[in-house]
Amino acid sequence: MPETRTQEIVRELHELYPEANCALSHRQAHELLFATIMSAQTTDVNVNRVAETLFQKYRTVADFAAADLEAFQNEIRSTGFFRNKAKNVLGAARMLLDEFGGEVPDTMPELLRLPGVARKTANVVLGTWFGKAEGFVVDTHVKRLAFRLGFTEHTDPVKVERDLMAAFPRDEWTFLGHAIILHGRQVCDARKPNCDECSLRPLCPRQGV
Repeated sequence: MPETRTQEIVRELHELYPEANCALSHRQAHELLFATIMSAQTTDVNVNRVAETLFQKYRTVADFAAADLEAFQNEIRSTGFFRNKAKNVLGAARMLLDEFGGEVPDTMPELLRLPGVARKTANVVLGTWFGKAEGFVVDTHVKRLAFRLGFTEHTDPVKVERDLMAAFPRDEWTFLGHAIILHGRQVCDARKPNCDECSLRPLCPRQGV
């Protein structure tokens, strides 16, 4: 039985990015959570640069919860939107201590209660740390490629996620999120997609869009 276009795309992404994983540096669940909160509107490279020293100074959830807000803002200033991010990270740390025994919860409803956490962040934590495919990570790369590859007509991340979850098997959601992000960074650029070098080109209905 011949492969469907969707199956071909999955197979090709596995061949292109067999080790695709979260690019945010972390050693513990709370580090991944806080790094993902800080990654909004900036690059993973920038967050990792900040996190390298940040996670040495603040080693536990309690350390983050006790941090001085103004000092923390200055420490993450280069990630952009640092005031809001600092408030969310420290607020999430306090909620983890107060309501979850200092542990990062492993369910979507509980994660969504934390300050600064929407479905994208929750999906990163659930998929990467806990190995739970509850949804599809949708960042700017995933949203762009989902449209170009013909899997959605939407721009709202929640609707894009719904379309991707319907298109792909659940056991591929976590891998595909990471692989599509890599493909968006390396090949399918927002301004000038490198279609000539793209092995997904025969499967893409919107080449050059």
